[in-house]
Amino acid sequence: MRESAAAVRIPQKQKIPDPTPKKRILIIAGPTAAGKTQLSLSLAQAVGGEIVSADSCQVYTGMDVGTAKASPEERALIAHHLIDICPISQPFNVAEFYKSAQEAFQEITSRDNVPIVVGGSGFYIHALLYGPPQGPTSIPEVRQQLEKQMRELGPEVLYERLQILDPDYAATISEYDRHKIVRALEIMALSERKVSDFPKPNHLQEQKYDFRCWFIYYPRETLYKRIDARCEEMVRKGFLEEVKALEKEGLRQNSSAAQAIGYRQALEFLASPQTEADQQIFLSAFKKASRHYSKRQFTWFRREPLFRWLNLEEMSLDRLKELILQDFEQGN
Repeated sequence: MRESAAAVRIPQKQKIPDPTPKKRILIIAGPTAAGKTQLSLSLAQAVGGEIVSADSCQVYTGMDVGTAKASPEERALIAHHLIDICPISQPFNVAEFYKSAQEAFQEITSRDNVPIVVGGSGFYIHALLYGPPQGPTSIPEVRQQLEKQMRELGPEVLYERLQILDPDYAATISEYDRHKIVRALEIMALSERKVSDFPKPNHLQEQKYDFRCWFIYYPRETLYKRIDARCEEMVRKGFLEEVKALEKEGLRQNSSAAQAIGYRQALEFLASPQTEADQQIFLSAFKKASRHYSKRQFTWFRREPLFRWLNLEEMSLDRLKELILQDFEQGN
């Protein structure tokens, strides 16, 4: 994890001359519990911004506490997009996110406002910059059959099938990532090609926007304390009651949402005798999974050269905001 003395890491960015100035878009990324919401709301008020969520679960109606959605009051103050746009019974993927985000950008800029992308989902943000992953469009009948097999046989069996059919791609994902396993098997069933044979977007997509990308973070010890406190606060705010309600609406059948951090651990707790000891096991597992996720977020964004890093222990929120606004206005 980055804990260097330098508060800002500025990558070398090659600019292509363009006679028509591109509309600028702010991207505020960072690990869970870093304070992205507070910063993004402050920035939006300063530049006339509207927030576009880049969280893979905030799209779902009802996944509120566990995804740390902006409050109704915050959403009344600043317009938010890509939140509560999908029922929990309906899967949502990165291709749909890309399309919805592009539509939101067009809508926001048509009002001469500034899109501010906020989130920690590296996969979704990568798609904005480089284009969505290649592969055939999902077909509900094929997806439903594979998801049924996942429920009946378990991820280990389907992951073993993936290892046989495409060992190169299987080596890049976890045997517990049900969503990616199902999608990989679906792609191969529909295209009769290996997933690893599809070209991977790795060049910045030519588009009409100038993305100004920032990654905000705390050093590990501080971040982990914030994550633990946040997990406890979510439970106090009714997270388990939220998951119980979502379970009745089909949460377990949505393989992606059911595997989300916190929700997976909550579902396991709800399937237990729910003793006090079970609740302690749940809370411990929730914290541990959240900390591990933050580590994966750091790893992902280290590979993204467009992002400049800001250590929140080395500057105040006002100074952080000042740096971002100065860059946004000058466009250097």
